[in-house]
Amino acid sequence: MTTPAADPAPLGLAAFALTTFLLSAANAHWMTTATGDAWLGFALAYGGLAQFAAGMWEFRNRNVFGATAFGTYGAFWIGIGLWALLVAPPPAGAGPAAVLAHAAATGKDLGWILLAFAIFNTYMLLFSAQVNMAVFGVFLTLELTEIVLAIGNFAANANIVKVGGYVGVLTALVAWYASAAIVVNTMRGGAPTLPVGKPLWPARQS
Repeated sequence: MTTPAADPAPLGLAAFALTTFLLSAANAHWMTTATGDAWLGFALAYGGLAQFAAGMWEFRNRNVFGATAFGTYGAFWIGIGLWALLVAPPPAGAGPAAVLAHAAATGKDLGWILLAFAIFNTYMLLFSAQVNMAVFGVFLTLELTEIVLAIGNFAANANIVKVGGYVGVLTALVAWYASAAIVVNTMRGGAPTLPVGKPLWPARQS
């Protein structure tokens, strides 16, 4: 029988939180003296690769929810990073009108991407109610982030995208809390040093 791996959830949550924080800070217009692209490398390496790896370890631990969540959002960050590198930049030699048209089209791209992930996140939000309140809080704030950002990108409204940035920062903070809680509670033998709350929807006992 395969020995279970250590709980990969804190890694997955921390990777998701940091990358979400960096992109959300840019969306909230906090990075006025920075490039605003600090998130990109971490989308590929930390939010992407590390979180995806956490999902694969969840498969080994027979945690279908964790594997689906971390595997999907790890791939999300890798995909967004590749999109930003390969699709978002305007074509070489494009004139001003073509650059503006390309920027408008890429905004619609983001709207569709965020809408698709909001659909996925909706059923994961429902099922996260069987985990604990901390994880439910992550999916709830993420749902709001994706919906607000999708609306902002479809409408090409920078103010709505800015609001989405603030909600995204909140999402990152909730995910960091959930990560920290699992780390310290596990280190202390399961003692609830940082509370995570009971499931809203208790799983059926086998």
